[in-house]
Amino acid sequence: MPVKETYENELAYQADRRRATVEFIKIVSDLWYDSSIELVLFRNQLIDRNVSQILNLHEYAGEFVQKPISIFDSVEIAQAIKTLDFPPAKLDIGKLTYEFHLEDQKHTNAIAFVSSKLKGAEQSEDITPKDVVLYGFGRIGRLVARELMTKTGKGSQLRLRAIVTRGKNDITVLEKRASLLRNDSVHGDFSGTVSVDLENESLIINGTTVRIISANQPEDIDYTKYGINNALIIDNTGVFRDKEALTRLKNSPGADKVLLTAPGKGIPNIVHGVNHLENNPDEIDIFSAASCTTNAITPILKAVEDTFGVKSGHLETIHAYTNDQNLVDNFHSKYRRGRAAALNMVITETGAGAAVSKALPSFEGKLTSNAIRVPVPNGSLAILNLELKSKASVDSMNATLKKYALEGDLVEQIKYEMSDELVSSDIVGSSAPSIYDSKATIVRKDGKNAILYVWYDNEYGYSHQVIRLAKHIAKVRRYTYY
Repeated sequence: MPVKETYENELAYQADRRRATVEFIKIVSDLWYDSSIELVLFRNQLIDRNVSQILNLHEYAGEFVQKPISIFDSVEIAQAIKTLDFPPAKLDIGKLTYEFHLEDQKHTNAIAFVSSKLKGAEQSEDITPKDVVLYGFGRIGRLVARELMTKTGKGSQLRLRAIVTRGKNDITVLEKRASLLRNDSVHGDFSGTVSVDLENESLIINGTTVRIISANQPEDIDYTKYGINNALIIDNTGVFRDKEALTRLKNSPGADKVLLTAPGKGIPNIVHGVNHLENNPDEIDIFSAASCTTNAITPILKAVEDTFGVKSGHLETIHAYTNDQNLVDNFHSKYRRGRAAALNMVITETGAGAAVSKALPSFEGKLTSNAIRVPVPNGSLAILNLELKSKASVDSMNATLKKYALEGDLVEQIKYEMSDELVSSDIVGSSAPSIYDSKATIVRKDGKNAILYVWYDNEYGYSHQVIRLAKHIAKVRRYTYY
């Protein structure tokens, strides 16, 4: 075929792909806003994505399953989902498309296939929406607010109703809070609208009113005065760390449950996907979402423990600096953290190694841990040096983690990364708390020692784990197909 003709055919094919992607984006939006059905592509979000982002995600999906995932096939499956009558759900269209081709002899068309695969959806229970209050509005609080408001849809799950802060709510303060939500130096601009309603001391986020409640202590608040009842209080202040202190938040009128976005004492420390089902929200009122590092390593450790067994190990986390450190050299209550965060690598402690056993009791006493804070504002790396009970190889270790990333209870938690060029800025914005770097895996020749590299967005990935746990606590988890 002549070069010119080949080139013209390529142009025509790309135009067809992009037109199909535009159609796909519309179906994704219609399903979300009309039916509360959220489509993802191997756990990657599709809502508010543009054409190029959608096509790039299809490229990643094809590499992941080692079989092309076509946008044309995704459109066909999405249309079938839209045609059928399903309750609110979260469906992985990448997995569905992949399975559609594996089983193309079993079904006459996409509608028959989707009906067969999702036949349990009609048995899902009705969901009662849950009011949410953010207690504090720091790094994690603002990212949780962004995600909740972006994913409000018809409001059938979590509804952000209020944010509690200290200080007076004058116009300057409210404008500053709006600006911090609207603009973020790490995560970019908020994909929505934020304005201030001074009269009602509120932020109007995507057209929805979110009250800004000024209070110096939990006892000062009556949420029912704002029409808020049986609310889930998500504390991200770092002030209340044990059951007694967090009970103060629960006792405010209108409050129902409390979720701490830090390790907690005397309460269940949960890594969603690992041990959340062991803690019944009908019986427990106060939960902890553990730490970002614990959420990063625990899913990986569970996969390794279940497959090879772990005798002992060491965790070293190379962690982005945080607001706890000093911008310039100054006094700090902890050793070394007083030195300028953006100029130094700083050795410090982490309790993540010991905290793993709260989610995985079999790791009690097995892990030592330490941390090095480094001059990046976000994006961290956990290095796991593990002595194994059974022999492994690089191939068998990678195959195990890939399997866990593709199917089972940890598909939301583990992202299997195949790039030879991965660096910390590449993982910023990932919703998975554990990003397994398959190209960096090292296994000793005797097969009894493995060194695993696990990246994590210590802000965004952790915030998604907080929201996943919040949905479990609030009992608003939809039917899912992963």
